[in-house]
Amino acid sequence: MLEKGLKSESRTVVSKENVAATMGSGDMPVFATPAMVALMENAAMNAVAAELDAGAATVGVEMNVSHVKASPVGAAITASAEMVEVDGRKLTFEVKAWDDKGTIGEGRHVRFVVDRERFMGRLA
Repeated sequence: MLEKGLKSESRTVVSKENVAATMGSGDMPVFATPAMVALMENAAMNAVAAELDAGAATVGVEMNVSHVKASPVGAAITASAEMVEVDGRKLTFEVKAWDDKGTIGEGRHVRFVVDRERFMGRLA
C-alpha cells in the first residue's frame, strides 16, 4: 500500500565513473550532481517498489535539489528518500544525500505511478 512514510536508502562510492569530469557536468574529480540525483531517484524508486501492483512502475518527473558539498573519489555516499505525500498516482519524496563528513545534498522529488506496458507503448 502506497502511504506516507515509506523509506529507502541507496549507496555508492565516488569513483572515476561518477565524477563531474567524467559525466560532463563539470571538470573536477568530485561526485557529480547528476550522480547524486540518480542515487536519490534510486532510493525513491526502491522505497515504493514492493508496494506497487503487478505491471506498475514509477517514473521520475521532477527533482528540486541542492548540491551543497563536494565529495572526493573514494568517499562513500548514501542517499535516502522518504515519501511525504501521496496524491493519486503522484508521489512526493524528501531526499537527502551524505558522506562521512555530513550532508552533501537535499531536496524534493516527484514520481508518478505508471503502467509499464502502456508507458512503453507510448514511445513507439
